[in-house]
Amino acid sequence: MRQLLAQLPHRHQVLLSFISTLMFILLLVPSDQATASRNSTPAEQLIPGQRYDLALALPAPDVDEQDPENALNWRSYKVRSGDSLAKIFEHMGLSPRQLYEVTESGDESKILRNLHPGERLRFAQDGDGGLVQLVYPLSDTDTLLITRQNDSYVAEVEKRQVEVRNQFAHAVITSSFWNAGIDAGLTEGQIMSIANIFGWDIDFALDLRKGDEFSVMYEKQFIDGEFVGYGRILAAEFVNNGEYFQAVFNDNGQYYTPNGRAMRKTFLRSPVNFTYISSSFNPRRLHPVTGRIAPHNGIDYVAPVGTPIMASGDGKVIASSYNRLNGNYIFIQHGERYVTKYLHLSKKLVRNGERVHQGQIIGKLGSTGRVTGAHLHYEFLVDGVHRNPRSVELPKAKSLDDSQLPAFRAKADQLMAMLENNKRVYLAMR
Repeated sequence: MRQLLAQLPHRHQVLLSFISTLMFILLLVPSDQATASRNSTPAEQLIPGQRYDLALALPAPDVDEQDPENALNWRSYKVRSGDSLAKIFEHMGLSPRQLYEVTESGDESKILRNLHPGERLRFAQDGDGGLVQLVYPLSDTDTLLITRQNDSYVAEVEKRQVEVRNQFAHAVITSSFWNAGIDAGLTEGQIMSIANIFGWDIDFALDLRKGDEFSVMYEKQFIDGEFVGYGRILAAEFVNNGEYFQAVFNDNGQYYTPNGRAMRKTFLRSPVNFTYISSSFNPRRLHPVTGRIAPHNGIDYVAPVGTPIMASGDGKVIASSYNRLNGNYIFIQHGERYVTKYLHLSKKLVRNGERVHQGQIIGKLGSTGRVTGAHLHYEFLVDGVHRNPRSVELPKAKSLDDSQLPAFRAKADQLMAMLENNKRVYLAMR
């Protein structure tokens, strides 16, 4: 190495010597000592077992917005599982005294006892952290407000004005009632409501035919021009196998024919919703197990095991038992003349002697007894004689009182005229 340096020109040798000396001096000069934060302690000075204050970075509560004019800070809190109002107030830095005053602000404040996970509360606090207002949205239209007034709080439910607009829909059944309703823009709830309205006259699991049609007038709700939900079905018409059924909503919450006769009758046409029926009433049919001609004094509803079975009318359970032919079965007496029977259940949910109401779930569909597959066998007896549940004449429905008929009929005429006009325009545009 020295031989190589000796071969360099004298100027280069001097320059290399200078650079080497400068670097050696820089290595010897100590750097500025790092300045520790005022809350930190050098690691080499920590004493085992000694407690030290550490600066923890805790997340601050959500600040939704600030109101400079009133010097308010708005913060929100999302309710979690296990939260109570006391826990929420503690998290928001509010005192037990403020919690007490809020809970004593009026009857409406009791709503805060039933908070649910996922809901949001908003808090307006002043510069001292005091609660000025608590806001709890209850629905699209209602909001609970608890506001500080002088030295106490006042609770009230603020209601927003809802604008109701009438909407029309029409559908023709090509594959199923459900699909027709969806294609017409109806919700699942509205489709079920239509079935419930006409369920005393039409068996939606059996009676529907391709080409049947229905029209409906219903409410849509808006707040400040924004759609917020659906209201009631005001009027509806169902054409089943050429027979017309019409229903109009009354102020008492029930549906009636345009002349004031109740749609709700003593018996439902079907004890099962939206199922496929394997065989209908046929007193000369071949038994599927024995192959012999045997009366089939009822209707078989095929559906998955566990499908809920409803009582078709109010009555008293006169049998809830099991045998090798019927499997699990339930018989219900309705007054003096009528009996309904439900066979091959997987599970019975009522006991002998129990009173039941129309639409009550009394059992689950199954395949017990002598059967080839899971189904409900349903029978309808009048004065001890089997009758076809599809066509048996049911007891007349109750009508509105004479004092109520004039006002209802005027309303019904108006709604049915609107329904017919909308239907005519709809069909003309297709």
